[in-house]
Amino acid sequence: MNFEQILSELENQDPEVYNRMDTRRDSMRQFANIGKKVALTALPLALGGMFKRAYGQTPSFSGTVVQVLNFALTLEYLESQFYTMGVNTPNLIPAGNPSAGFKIIQQHELEHVIFLQTTIKALGGMPIPSPKFDFTAGGTFATVFSDYATFLAVSQTFEDTGVRAYKGQATHIQQNDTVLTAALQIHSVEARHASYVRNLRSSYYSDESIRPWITGDSTAGIGSSVAANYAGEENTVQLGINIVGIDGFNISFDDATECFDEPLTTAQVLALVAPFIVV
Repeated sequence: MNFEQILSELENQDPEVYNRMDTRRDSMRQFANIGKKVALTALPLALGGMFKRAYGQTPSFSGTVVQVLNFALTLEYLESQFYTMGVNTPNLIPAGNPSAGFKIIQQHELEHVIFLQTTIKALGGMPIPSPKFDFTAGGTFATVFSDYATFLAVSQTFEDTGVRAYKGQATHIQQNDTVLTAALQIHSVEARHASYVRNLRSSYYSDESIRPWITGDSTAGIGSSVAANYAGEENTVQLGINIVGIDGFNISFDDATECFDEPLTTAQVLALVAPFIVV
């Protein structure tokens, strides 16, 4: 889950959410730029204050918002704890660029958790406790914290799935240019995470076929255990037009599938992360 998904879920429940923030569209322009105006440590309180002003007098909507944010918090717990365990496991991640990079990603996920917890409290709600996670997915990835290759595989799968989840929610906010712009800014960072992890896997295996992007429905060598996370990416038709060989150009199947990511619905994302959640 990510901020773009949170906003889209809220808009589904309350189409006037942005008007509740303020009387003008400028309210969401404020949201898009607020990170530039306050210190990082103050960001959760600032955004929580916006939601508080929007819903403080409307208990029913306030309850809906808290439910959505707690749902988001569950998924942020998953990613945050995964990377926290990874960076704190001795001798798992090689020193240098890999170690530094994963520490940055871990910090991003932790900031998401703090943001959600603080915002829920600002709304008068109670953040749900973290569920227990099984990052082996019932033994599918038994060596996730003892074997660097397995850790990379799970990380790639989480990140690739997250990017597709962003796209799956984009249509819900396309009528609000300011929010869509902010969502795409966040989306691009998540895509960089995915590309970074894929490059690490390519270097680890000295395999240039592991590209920074998804080719067809290929798992990039991870295997059938994550095939569902890549299902649908083999699509070559966009807006009713087959991209393969379009307009007589030499566009291959691989090219056609690499130039577009396919969306995942919220239900699909939940099904894909379910094996990692114990209770």
